[in-house]
Amino acid sequence: MSSVQCNNLLQWYGKNARKLPWRETTDPYRIWISEIMLQQTQVKTVLPHYSNWFEKFPDTAALASASMDELLKSWEGLGYYRRARFIHQAARKIISEHGGTFPEAFDAIMALPGIGRSTAGAIASFSFGQPTPVLDGNVKRVLKRWHNRPAVTDKQLWAWAQDEINGSANPAGWNQAMMELGATICSSRSPNCSLCPVSHNCKAAFQPVEANAAKKIPVKHLHWQVTLHTCPTRGVWLTRRPDSGIWGRLWTPPITELKSTPDTPACHIHQLTHRKLHLYGSVADVSPAGDGQWVSNFDSIALPTGIHRLLEKHGVHYG
Repeated sequence: MSSVQCNNLLQWYGKNARKLPWRETTDPYRIWISEIMLQQTQVKTVLPHYSNWFEKFPDTAALASASMDELLKSWEGLGYYRRARFIHQAARKIISEHGGTFPEAFDAIMALPGIGRSTAGAIASFSFGQPTPVLDGNVKRVLKRWHNRPAVTDKQLWAWAQDEINGSANPAGWNQAMMELGATICSSRSPNCSLCPVSHNCKAAFQPVEANAAKKIPVKHLHWQVTLHTCPTRGVWLTRRPDSGIWGRLWTPPITELKSTPDTPACHIHQLTHRKLHLYGSVADVSPAGDGQWVSNFDSIALPTGIHRLLEKHGVHYG
C-alpha cells in the first residue's frame, strides 16, 4: 500500500474509531486482558467486565495472588473459561520469571500461557510500538479482499500483514485501523466500499460478496441430567467440574450425561459455540453423595450461565 493510502487509513481511523477503554492506554497489563477478553467475545459483552476486572485485580501481582475461584467469578458471563485459567498461569509466570514486569520482547510475550502470535502482536505494538502485526478475523478478511484472494493461506496473510505494518510509521495505529476497518466497514456479509478510505487500493472493492463456502461445524447435542439437592438452611449442593471439558473448574450441581434423549422436554437449553446442552433438572429427595459442598451464596464462586438459568427456573436464587 502506498504512503498516501496508509495515511488515508490512519486518518479515517482517527476520525471514526469507536471510543473503547483499551484504546486509551498503553499499559501492557490492560492491553493483555482486553485482548484475551475479546477473543470470540463481542465488544458489548466485554465492556462491563473490563472495567470491573481492574477494580478487583488492579495489577499483575493482584492477579497472580488471587485464587482460581476469584478469577473464574470475575470471568463469569464471558464464556470460554479456559482463557481465565491461562491468564492466571501467565500472571504467575510474569511474577516468577519477569519480576512482576510484563515482558517487552515479542518472544517472551509469546511464551506466556494463552498468548498466540496475533495476541502477542497486539500487545507488542499497542504497548511498546513494535512493528508486529495482528491477524484476527477482521484483518484476515481485509487483506483477502485487498488482494482478491479469498482462499489464501495464513502463511501468506502473515507475510502481507508484516509487509504492510513495516511500511507504517505507526504500528499501533495501523493494527487498530485494520481491525476497525474490518469490524465496521469491511464486514463479512455487506462491506460498505463507498465509505472505505482505501477502496481504490482494493482489488475486490464494489464486487459482489461471494457466499461463505466454509464448511459449517455441526452442532453437537448433549443431554445432561442435573440433580438439585436443596436445603432451606444450607443452600444448594454444588460440585466442581473437572479441569478439562465443558465448564472446566466451575461449580455446578451434580451432572450426569444421558446416553439417550428423555421423553420429557429439557428444563433449559443452553447454546455453546458448537454444542447445545439440554439440561434436565430435577430436585432430589435423597442426601447428596460424593465430593462437593453446600452453597447458600453465589457471590464468591463461579457458575456457568446455563446453570444460573436452570436454577432460576427451579426457584433457586442465592447471592
